Amino acid sequence: MTLEAETLSKSQQAYRWIKERIANQEFTPGYRLVLSSIAGELDMSVVPVREAIRQLEAEGLVTFERNVGARVSMVDDSQYRFSMQALSILEGAATALAARRLTADDIRNARRINELMIETLEHFDPRAFTALNQEFHATLYTPCANPRMLDLVRAEWARLGHLRDSTFSFVPGRAQESVREHENILQLIENSAPLGEIEKAARRHRSATLDAYMIHEHPDEALGLPAF
Repeated sequence: MTLEAETLSKSQQAYRWIKERIANQEFTPGYRLVLSSIAGELDMSVVPVREAIRQLEAEGLVTFERNVGARVSMVDDSQYRFSMQALSILEGAATALAARRLTADDIRNARRINELMIETLEHFDPRAFTALNQEFHATLYTPCANPRMLDLVRAEWARLGHLRDSTFSFVPGRAQESVREHENILQLIENSAPLGEIEKAARRHRSATLDAYMIHEHPDEALGLPAF
């Protein structure tokens, strides 16, 4: 077998290996593809892995960004956009409706979760951060007395599926802003602010996460975003 044929064979092996992991969501949107790590896993040099990455990039499954490297693309992000827009409205309303029913223990628990989120920022893990983020918001909206509203919020979270950590993977700087906004929402609730203010803060918080993604990935479209 010639060196060229061997390289092509290994390139296809790497291509299939990476593509399978993207398909089964082991490599989620925003996941960094470290060539040396993949090469070590497959017991080959980085050359065929680099060729595989180029092929996946041509197919739109992988994007390459300067100073970041290769990462898994969000191939079809329309579902993410629609769910985040819906959540900005539904979760904001549910949080406001739950505000007067939250106990001091609920607030302490939410603040504890937010502190854990702050601790993860030093060695950032988008998936872990997102899990804590969901727990934080669930603590605030779950006491909502409207069961239909809760069903709708949970349905949108479920619909996001493996895309949930996408924004923090693509725009990690958004995480620091997010935890500051969490504290602001908690203070509004503690101070018995008008429900409209609480709703607006929660809605803008969720909308800002989508905005951060859109500005990063679709700057031309972001300019036309409605002010949710």
